Amino acid sequence: MPSTLLRTVQVSGCTVRVRTTPAASPAVGPPFVLVHGLGMTHRYLDRLRVELAADADVHAVDLPGFGPDPRPRVPLEVEDQAALLVEALRTLGLTSCVPVGHSMGVQFVAAAALQAPDLVDRVVLMGPVVDRRRRTVVQQAAALALDTARETASADLLVLTDYARTGMRWYVRQLVPMMRFPLERAVERLDCPVLVLRGGRDPVARRPWCLELAQRAREGIFVELEGQPHVVQHTAAPRVATEILSFCRRER
Repeated sequence: MPSTLLRTVQVSGCTVRVRTTPAASPAVGPPFVLVHGLGMTHRYLDRLRVELAADADVHAVDLPGFGPDPRPRVPLEVEDQAALLVEALRTLGLTSCVPVGHSMGVQFVAAAALQAPDLVDRVVLMGPVVDRRRRTVVQQAAALALDTARETASADLLVLTDYARTGMRWYVRQLVPMMRFPLERAVERLDCPVLVLRGGRDPVARRPWCLELAQRAREGIFVELEGQPHVVQHTAAPRVATEILSFCRRER
């Protein structure tokens, strides 16, 4: 596995952890920034980080409240987490990047791209939430339970252990902002190209919803990986990396 540098950035009284993996060969494009979803950390993005590091520097982020650091004292809205992400990346000296979000992470990267369009070259949304037709906790919980049965044992282990580390209190605090964030409206306002990617067996980010997001974007592309569940970046990391790199090589 490529060597990785862990850096801790203090932003507005919150801790953002960033694991940086340098490109295996001279980078040909802007670095990738991997952003986890609700209750998760960088760990379920590690396979994708290794794949993408063959072509560019990769920064895997643990946002405040997710991981080993103390939880923030107050709930953070999606826009708050996005602002912390932008400030952390600027503190690290990034001037351009490709944010790659998964699940709730797509909300963070979309909001970050709106706040700092000069910093974002293009955006990747994997398994995006929350479907505007299914914006209830019961519907999302049912979809997540179904997905658990479709994931590999290693993916389920990563998810469950990260949920345990995050804790129910912070999970619920972040669940509320996730449920009310209008991702479809944010995507409409993005000036950069957008890749919407899902696993073909993902019950959380369903096909009609993902297609809609790609169509709402000014420059949207939809990709579906047949047979894959929600945590597609773990179960099919090489294929996901191939699609992301192909997207990044497209001329604007």
